Amino acid sequence: MAVLALMMLAVGPRIAISTQDNPPLQVYDYHIGPKDLLEITVFELKELNQTVRVAEDGSITLTLLGRVEVSGLTTQELEKKLAVMLDQQYTKGAHVTVFIKEYQKVSVIGAVSRPGMYELVGPTTLLQVIAQAGGLTPQAMNELYVYRQGPDGQQVRISVKLDDLMANGSRIELLPKDVVAVPVDQPVSVYIYGQVRTPGAVTYLSSKKITLLQAIAQAGGTTEWARKSRIVIKRKDKKTGREMQIPINLKKIISNKIADIVLEEGDVIIVP
Repeated sequence: MAVLALMMLAVGPRIAISTQDNPPLQVYDYHIGPKDLLEITVFELKELNQTVRVAEDGSITLTLLGRVEVSGLTTQELEKKLAVMLDQQYTKGAHVTVFIKEYQKVSVIGAVSRPGMYELVGPTTLLQVIAQAGGLTPQAMNELYVYRQGPDGQQVRISVKLDDLMANGSRIELLPKDVVAVPVDQPVSVYIYGQVRTPGAVTYLSSKKITLLQAIAQAGGTTEWARKSRIVIKRKDKKTGREMQIPINLKKIISNKIADIVLEEGDVIIVP
């Protein structure tokens, strides 16, 4: 499973991302954005100690200082900016700290009970956000994705297997503007005709796969007249579109002499 490493420093969150498909990205600081809730403390001027939410235009309004542009700055950069403004107008050597109390929102889409936007109130894990979205639906595929914009502006996709979600989902912290996508598992079909008890379409979920033995079992099994050694799978070649015929000896599969065959969507099985 792709692993997401996050380091939350007191002066502001710093992030390092690595995946099996991508080399680790450079560690970078979180940049303040609209709707973030900031807690600002100035030790020399208690009048400036306040909690403010960043406006849509990326600014905050502070007592004594008025309107201050903050969007795109890290907490360290904002601390320095406020200290300089205070040096120029009020007091020298001011000690300023900025703490982000609430982050922006993330999106959760796909096979969850309540898709939508969810606010990050402090550090929030993937597992917590999925729980807020009502959990996964039965239609969820066996893998979900977290889409994130990296420091270089390129989008990064982090893959998480559902089997690993309970074990590792609580360690994966989300960032503002992340998109959690849970693909919906689509029902697909293969078709069985001939000497089975319930011929016709056999439907299954695309991520689960289905083998010849499983499909025949879902069709009620073969009849007593079935020629199990002469089964044929008709399949379209994906490159040429031509029909292939694959002969299968079901007796050898049952006796473990040959491996069971994984079927593909649209396969037609003929049991003579």
